[in-house]
Amino acid sequence: MPITSTNPSTGQIIAEYGEMSHCGVIAAIDQAEAAFGEWRRASFANRSAALRRAAERLRLRAGSYARLMALEMGKPVVEGRAEIAKCAWVCEYYADKAEGLLAPEPVELDSGTGLVAFAPLGVVLAVMPWNFPFWQVFRFAAPALMAGNACLLKHASNVPGCGKAIEDIFGEAGLPDGLFTTLLIGGSQVPEVIASPHVRAVTLTGSSAAGRAVAAEAGRRLKKSVLELGGSDPYVVLPDADIEFAARTCVASRLINCGQSCIAAKRFIVVESVLGQFTEAVLSEMRCAQFGDPLDEGTKLGPLARLDLRDELQVQVDGSVAAGAVCLLGGRIPDGPGAFYPPTVLTGVHKGMPAYDEELFGPVAAIVSVRNEKEAIAVANDSAFGLGAAVFTQDPARGRRIAIEELEAGCCFVNAFVRSDPRLPFGGIKESGYGRELSHYGIREFVNIKTVFVA
Repeated sequence: MPITSTNPSTGQIIAEYGEMSHCGVIAAIDQAEAAFGEWRRASFANRSAALRRAAERLRLRAGSYARLMALEMGKPVVEGRAEIAKCAWVCEYYADKAEGLLAPEPVELDSGTGLVAFAPLGVVLAVMPWNFPFWQVFRFAAPALMAGNACLLKHASNVPGCGKAIEDIFGEAGLPDGLFTTLLIGGSQVPEVIASPHVRAVTLTGSSAAGRAVAAEAGRRLKKSVLELGGSDPYVVLPDADIEFAARTCVASRLINCGQSCIAAKRFIVVESVLGQFTEAVLSEMRCAQFGDPLDEGTKLGPLARLDLRDELQVQVDGSVAAGAVCLLGGRIPDGPGAFYPPTVLTGVHKGMPAYDEELFGPVAAIVSVRNEKEAIAVANDSAFGLGAAVFTQDPARGRRIAIEELEAGCCFVNAFVRSDPRLPFGGIKESGYGRELSHYGIREFVNIKTVFVA
């Protein structure tokens, strides 16, 4: 059965790829294991050189990769080029830092010599989503490869071209044959890959449902897993915030990648004394965001990645309105081809509505009114998710206290929207997953933290 790449702006088929057979998958796993045997003994200098070559190729072909993302999942080319630049950055970051991050750590003992060493695990399977089809992969692959592991990628079925392009980048960068391989398979084949004795760990970025399935399979096989799942990120706006700035920042976060981001602002939690001012500012910002052809340099908002995702979003909006939310802007599928959805603003959102309880993967802002800071924090934490959160206040000490002590999320920002950075750990709690990517925490997820004692 072919894996089909379809343009979400037009509905036209771009390309079809043959699905790998069972024998082909087994051969790819065996080749990855063989390549790991060579790569694990490569010096950090040699690994770094390969990652730097990958970064060079990313920068040289940023335009073509941005175009590929626009065609396969609708990302505007201006955002696509920024995504490619970030991929190059994470390659260079770990090329620079990996040796130091994985240096053996001496431990003082009463007698003998103790140290903690970090050895690669082996072949790691990555099950990756379509919304950031290059960044999500490089975010995992750069540290995993620099740690000495081999990588198998099962990419989302609607971005097979991106998956193959990433494999080509690493191949051209000089990695051993088979060290990084894109498996063109369906989700039903993932358990057999996890079951292979050569596969030592698995990481997934995606929905909570997918995370549960992969975690269960990994647990059944006693294999390490790292999960970065969904989010319903709360952005708390306090009365002493710069309201115009808060509104601009909240909307910017909500509309990144047409709202298809796990760490996009989802619930705008606003103290009632500034609710009117904030709502008007949000409406002004959202009205300025017009969707269009993602291949156009002037487009800031493309289509959703698939028609079924757009239809699901409409069901969530309709369900929220039926439960009492008020739609101030958008909220209706436009006429014409493509998976486009307009910037939408819902007010009067409360618990029991999809806009409050679920993750809305699209350009829909849900405004929740609260009486004070205490209630704002309670509402922010009243979620099954815990990936990102933000608070807006002109009192830095107040914001820092809330971010550190009060908000239940893996990434908490003050007066800024949540984003990932190679220098900072990234991941969530509750149904947003477990484990961390990036920084020194990320590179140590897929290593054997080994105790060594010499008498």
